[in-house]
Formats: sequence, C-alpha cells, structure tokens
Amino acid sequence: MTGMSTFLRGHRWLVTLLALLVLVVVNAVLQPNLFTGTVLKSNLTVFLPLVLVAIGQTYVVLAGDIDLSVGAIIALVNVVTVTVIAAIGNGVGAVLLGLLAGVLTGMACGLFNGFLVAVMRFQPIVTTFATGIIFSGLALRVLPTAGLPVPTPYWRTYAGSLLGLPVTLWILAATLLLVALLSWRPFLTHLAAVGGSRTGAFQTGLPVARIRIQGYVLAGLFSAFASLCLTGETASGDPLMGRMLALSSISAVVLGGTALAGGSGSALGSVLGALVLGMIGNVIFFAGLPFEYQTLVQGLITLAALAGGVLMAGRQRW
Repeated sequence: MTGMSTFLRGHRWLVTLLALLVLVVVNAVLQPNLFTGTVLKSNLTVFLPLVLVAIGQTYVVLAGDIDLSVGAIIALVNVVTVTVIAAIGNGVGAVLLGLLAGVLTGMACGLFNGFLVAVMRFQPIVTTFATGIIFSGLALRVLPTAGLPVPTPYWRTYAGSLLGLPVTLWILAATLLLVALLSWRPFLTHLAAVGGSRTGAFQTGLPVARIRIQGYVLAGLFSAFASLCLTGETASGDPLMGRMLALSSISAVVLGGTALAGGSGSALGSVLGALVLGMIGNVIFFAGLPFEYQTLVQGLITLAALAGGVLMAGRQRW
C-alpha cells in the first residue's frame, strides 16, 4: 500500500485520468450521441480555451507562483486583436497582423507580471490580482463596448476543417507538441527546482528571477492563444471575455496534480484537469440540475480541488 501511495503521489495525473474516464462514461450514458463527430468537435471547441490557459498557469505554479490576471489578459488580447484587424482593413494581412499583435500583447502582460513578482519581489497573488484590474481597464479603454466583429474568414477558418480534421484538433495537437518540446528542455526542471526550493535553486546558480519571469511570459502566451480561440468562437471583441478562466485554470492545474506550493506537476496533468472540469460541466448539465445548482456544484468541486492540492502539498512537506 505504501508503494502504491508513493507511486500515485509521483503520478497524480493518473488519478485525474481515471476520473476523466469515469466522467466520460457517465456523460455517455446521459448523452448517447457523445461520440459523434459533431458533439466531439463542439466539446473540444468549448474545452480548448481552458486547456490552453491551464497549461500556461502550470508553468507559473510550478515555480511556486500564481497568476490571477490570465482572464484579464484574455480580454485585453481579444480587444487588441479585433481592433488592429478592423483598423488595418479586415483582409488576410490584417488578420495576421492582428493575431501577431494579440500574441505580443499576451507576452507583454506576462513579462510585466514576471518583472513585478520576480524582480520587484511583490507578492504574486496580490500583484496579479492588481495587474488583472489594470489589464481589464486597458481592455475597456481599447474597446468600451462589446460587438466589434472579426472578418468572416477568421471565424470560418477556426470553425472549419483541415485535411478532414477540425482546426481546433490541429490547435490542440500543436499545443501538445509545444508542451512536449518544453518538457524535454532543462527549463521545466529549473522551474520545478525554483518552486521546490527557491533558496536552494539560487545557491546552485540558477537564474531564479529569469526563470520565474519566463514562467509568467508562457502564461501570457498561452492566455493569448486561448483568447484567439475564443475570438474565433465568438467572432467578435468583448472587453469582459474570459473573466472566469483564472480560477478555473488554477482548479485544472490542481486537479491535474501540480502542487500549489510549486516544485512538482506537469502540463499534461493540467490538460487532463481542464478536461475533467469540462466533463463535470457536461454531466451537471445533462443530469438536468437547475442552473443555480450547477453553479453551486462547480464551486464545491473547485473548492475540493484546491483543498486537495493544499493537503497534498502539506503531506509532501511532512
């Protein structure tokens, strides 16, 4: 039993995978057409933004930090993207420049967060809460009201197919490839080292501040990717977009086995955690629970996930 417990602590994403499989079975019972192409594509479209944000949040949490501003980054990237496209002229070139502007905006927000936390040594949770307010204000300044549309080729491409497969599936595959490339580099080990013992990492010569900043930049980058996906889904600009994704991404990271205290975890686990949250929403919906109970159950699950992460971190210290 001790050996099994140790193994599961080292591979907590396996527990998340088991929970996901159980939820898929339950969802299939409640929704018999779950495995049809249309429904699978629809679910992937809904789940993909949270998957992307959760991946970015993982790189911050691994270093022992947290980012509460990712939802506001999503909104700012969205309005910057659609505003740049509209200002240039809605052509293909305008779309590409808009996408580039959105990605650079997300990375700049991450760099700003990282500078304040790692260089200025501000408290991460308070700092990113405050910068989230700043980014939200900037989003409202850029686009005060929702509704500015994106060109038809943008959302049609996002909703379409490539080589017989949905574009959203290609985006997910490219994301997982990027995650794999990052996991093969020393950077991920350095992140975990910083999260496990910041003092020890500094004493071994690791550039702790730079590593933490890179984690925040990645969080901003993946938030930008999520925003571009949401923009393709909604086909418009919305300065209030993504407000709930910050806490959901933290829940997904914890459900995926990454310790809130930092030092252990994986982006793959966060992907599974995001899918679990998505499937929980499906099960609650198709079970026919009233809307107010849906919100209540999701809140309780989020609280349980966070409590489990704290308890697991405590046990590792003991």
